[in-house]
Amino acid sequence: MTAVNRIRWRDASPETRQRIMGRAGRDVAIQEDVVAAICREVKERGDPALLEYTERFDGIALSAGQMAVTEEDFLEARNQVDQRTLHILQYAAGNIRRFHEAQKPAPMWMMDIDEGIMAGEKVTPIPDVALYVPRGKGSFPSVLLMLGTPAVVAGVPRIVVLTPPNEQGGVDPAILCVADLLGIREVYKVGGAQAVAAAAYGTATIPKCSKIIGPGNPYVSAAKRLLARDIDPGVPAGPSEAVILADEWANPEKAALDLLIEAEHGPDSAALLVTHSIPLADKVIARVQSLVAEIVSDVRRRYVETVLQQYGGVIITENIESSLAFVNEYAPEHMEVMVRDPFSVLPKIRHAGEILLGEHTPITLCNFLLGPNAILPTGRQARTVSAVSLWDFLKRSSIGYVTEEGFAKVRDMAAEFADLEGFETHATALRRRPPSEQK
Repeated sequence: MTAVNRIRWRDASPETRQRIMGRAGRDVAIQEDVVAAICREVKERGDPALLEYTERFDGIALSAGQMAVTEEDFLEARNQVDQRTLHILQYAAGNIRRFHEAQKPAPMWMMDIDEGIMAGEKVTPIPDVALYVPRGKGSFPSVLLMLGTPAVVAGVPRIVVLTPPNEQGGVDPAILCVADLLGIREVYKVGGAQAVAAAAYGTATIPKCSKIIGPGNPYVSAAKRLLARDIDPGVPAGPSEAVILADEWANPEKAALDLLIEAEHGPDSAALLVTHSIPLADKVIARVQSLVAEIVSDVRRRYVETVLQQYGGVIITENIESSLAFVNEYAPEHMEVMVRDPFSVLPKIRHAGEILLGEHTPITLCNFLLGPNAILPTGRQARTVSAVSLWDFLKRSSIGYVTEEGFAKVRDMAAEFADLEGFETHATALRRRPPSEQK
C-alpha cells in the first residue's frame, strides 16, 4: 500500500516545512560544469559538436543535412496521425488561439500628459524565438501548442522549434502536425543543453535566436542560466507542482483523482491536497492508495509513489483562512479550488500560476485544451512571474512627443532636475536649445 504524507501543518517540524515548501527545487550547480563544456564546444565547433552530442545523449546518429525537418517529414506526419487525434489537436489549437488573441494589445496608444505633451507606447513582436519542446519522458505536442500559438498570434517573424529526435531519428508526428497547424516550418532535431547553445550562438544549420522558451531537464535549465547574457531564457519552468485547495464540501473521489495528475510527471514533482477537513483528508488518502495500485505503467506508478512520500501528500490546516495562507506562501504552478463557493475565495488567492475553479475543471483540461497557457512558473516563481502569454513574444517601446509650447513649459523644471542629480550636459541640452526655425 502506497504511503502518503499526512501533515498537520501547525505541528510540522521546520525540516518538514522546508522540504514541502522547497519542493525538489532546480539547483543546477551539479550540471553547470558539464553544461559549460557543452556550450563551449557548440560555440567553437557548431554543427559537428551538435551531432556528436546528439549521438552521445540521444543515441541517434544524424548528418548535418538531417537535422532540419523536411516537407516530406511534414507530409509523412500528417499521414501517420489519425483523424480523431488531428481533430483533438485542431480543437485545442482553436481554444488556445482564441484565449491568446484576447490578450492582444493595441499596436500603439498615445495620451495627453499635459498641454503640448504626449506620451504612449508602441507594441511590436520580438524578431525571432526558439521554442524548446522536450521529449525526455514522452512526446509533448501540447508544449508546442502552448508556445507556438502565442508566438504566431504575436506576429513573431521567425519561429524556430528545437526538439530532441525520437528513437527513429525523427520528430513525433503529432508535434509536426501541430507545427503544420500553426504554420511553423523550421523544426530541428536537436535537444538538451546543446540546443540552447545552438540557439544562443547559431551554427551553420541552427539560426541564432534572440530568445529561447520552453520547459526542459536540469541540463537545459543550466544552459539557459549560463547563457542568459547571450539569449533571453524565458519563463523559468522546473519540476511540475500542483495544489488542490479543498473544504468539507469537496468530493473525495475527484480530489483523489486530481491529486495524481501532476504527480505522474516525475519523482521530483509535487502534488498536495490542502484542507482543514480531517474527514476529507482521510477519505482522499484512502482513495489515493487504491488509485495508485491501479496505475498500469510501472514507471508512472513509481513516480506517483515517490511524490506522495516526498514533496506531495495531504496538508491539514486549521481553517480555510489557514489553507489560503499556505497556498499563497507556496505559490503553486497549478492550483485547483474545490470548495463550496470557489468564486468567493478567488480574490484571496494572490500567488498561483493558474487557478482552476470548481470540481469540473481538473488540471488536465488546462494542460491540453481549455485555452489558458499551461507553461507556468514553478518553485514559488508565481509570486513574481506569470504564465507564458502573448507578452513573452511582444515588446513595448515608449513614445514621447512635446510641442514647442510644451517644451517651454517644462524646460526650466527639467533642467533644475538635472542640476539636482548632477548631470551637466542634461541641463545644457535644455538651456542652450535654439528656438525652432519652422514656420
